[in-house]
Amino acid sequence: MTGKMLIFGMGYSASRLAAQLRSEGWEVVGTSRTASLAAIAFDDEVAVLNALSDSSYILSSVPPLRVGGDPVLDRYGAAIAAAPANWIGYLSSTGVYGNTQGAWVDETALTGSGRRSARTTADLEWQQLRDDVRVFRLPGIYGPGRSALERVREGKAHRIDLPDQIFSRVHVDDIVSGVIASFSGPPGIYNLADDFPCSQNAVIEFTSLLLDMEPPPLQTLEQAALSPMAAAFYAENRRISNRKAKRVLGWHPQYRDYKQGLMALFHSFGQNAD
Repeated sequence: MTGKMLIFGMGYSASRLAAQLRSEGWEVVGTSRTASLAAIAFDDEVAVLNALSDSSYILSSVPPLRVGGDPVLDRYGAAIAAAPANWIGYLSSTGVYGNTQGAWVDETALTGSGRRSARTTADLEWQQLRDDVRVFRLPGIYGPGRSALERVREGKAHRIDLPDQIFSRVHVDDIVSGVIASFSGPPGIYNLADDFPCSQNAVIEFTSLLLDMEPPPLQTLEQAALSPMAAAFYAENRRISNRKAKRVLGWHPQYRDYKQGLMALFHSFGQNAD
């Protein structure tokens, strides 16, 4: 199975997807702020509209603005709605669920109570754009070059004294496989997350063990003096259910928990780093 995909926003996850699809013989066109050999400029309407006219798959990984809406929908929403593509995807966030006090949450849960109101609005607008849209709600993303391995090694990791705080995560390659699995599945909303949510402290402690380093000291939020964005991470507490994606798409994460994912990254990359 091959085709042509237009990707709005060649960020971390989308670039990984593009590389995988190209390796399988797909044609992938991406957008970025400026044109390059690998992407067309987002503001080049002629080039973007031409790509929309002959792409069988369209994906947006562009997050909404903090204030002001979704840049892709604002500029190209009408063209996407009328495009001949038979598959539309949007990379959203499990932040739309807000704080569930550590409870499990699935795609039927109410949204809009969290700190990411712009994301919730964009999530809903993509659902309403067409009847063939797949919305992928993603928790904390990690993978090569972007994991606790780098943070611990660089002395940038924290352990916060919130023992009941639970988060879900997903390896970037499991996002890629989830999106690809949806090509032969029905439209809808899908949580792509690993099987075993856990505390951030458990991740940092396991990573420190892998690297044979002392874990960072346990601190309160005030002592850690985190940036507002980093501190907001600890304002919500939830476990993300991935059962729908498993049942409907036949998708299963390759990295079922953070230990499997981090060990794979460590063996692939960590031993080559000083």
